[in-house]
Amino acid sequence: MGNIGQTPGVVRENVGGHRDIRVGLSTASVYPENTEAAFRYAAELGYDGVELMVWAEPASQSISTVQTLVHRYQVPVLAVHAPCLLISQRVWGSDPIAKLTRSVHTAEALGAATVVVHPPFRWQRRYAEGFAKQILELEDSSPIAVAVENMFPMRVADTLFARGEASIRRLERRGGPGPSLTAFSPSYDPTDTGFRNYTLDTSHTATAGMDPLALAERMGSGLTHIHLADGRGAAHDEHLIPGEGSQPLVELGAAVTGSGFRGQVVIEINTQNARTTFDRAAMLHRALTFARRHFNGAGADAQQPEPSGARRG
Repeated sequence: MGNIGQTPGVVRENVGGHRDIRVGLSTASVYPENTEAAFRYAAELGYDGVELMVWAEPASQSISTVQTLVHRYQVPVLAVHAPCLLISQRVWGSDPIAKLTRSVHTAEALGAATVVVHPPFRWQRRYAEGFAKQILELEDSSPIAVAVENMFPMRVADTLFARGEASIRRLERRGGPGPSLTAFSPSYDPTDTGFRNYTLDTSHTATAGMDPLALAERMGSGLTHIHLADGRGAAHDEHLIPGEGSQPLVELGAAVTGSGFRGQVVIEINTQNARTTFDRAAMLHRALTFARRHFNGAGADAQQPEPSGARRG
């Protein structure tokens, strides 16, 4: 059965007696490869688990398929990322309220500890109005932490193509937001509203021009989950390998581990420019090494297997 069915946890003891923060791999990090490939990379490289990105790929939407992958590779699901991206607006239907509830039920079934969700888009008015209340109700009735993620000031004008002209015309007829307003309601910073649990994304802080150390401090004890990546402050979301951008990630690691952080750190990087599976494995290995050194209780002596992704078909 692997880790399925165990009480969701975020801390384990290694053989040396160190307390380890679990380091997971987002299945989005292997795109354009698929969900099963992410499980293979995680198993081979020594990740503690995966964060399941639910999106258009049918395997990512199927509890039974993911359970099969968990058993096959002996890699647990640490978190589920709700299908709330622009590209996944129609995954599991078009009602974001129902989709968030289904994400929590999926996390329960997979033995995950956390559901990651973005703040609502401004045009999702009913969802936005009840978002905070829905999260409270879900957390009161479930052991799952619903961790709201910081985003970046993506302008409504930037989403016109992604949403399609017909959607925008309907939005305008309803008196929806103009191009000068940010796309998220009420803000791309979830601490402006206040939630029990947060996801800190360090690529998004780079794009937003935010200080991740200050954001982590505002999140306080509610910081439950970290998407670890880097950025140089470009206008688009870069998701670089940690240590290859301008974010103060070494200092962030020291700050959160020194504050008693007991959450999960998930590598969420862009490997689309990898030319071979070995190149992709090497990128994921570098990211894991950084996380082990700076965010994991095992410290700088932590060892991971060297990548051998060339074996993949």
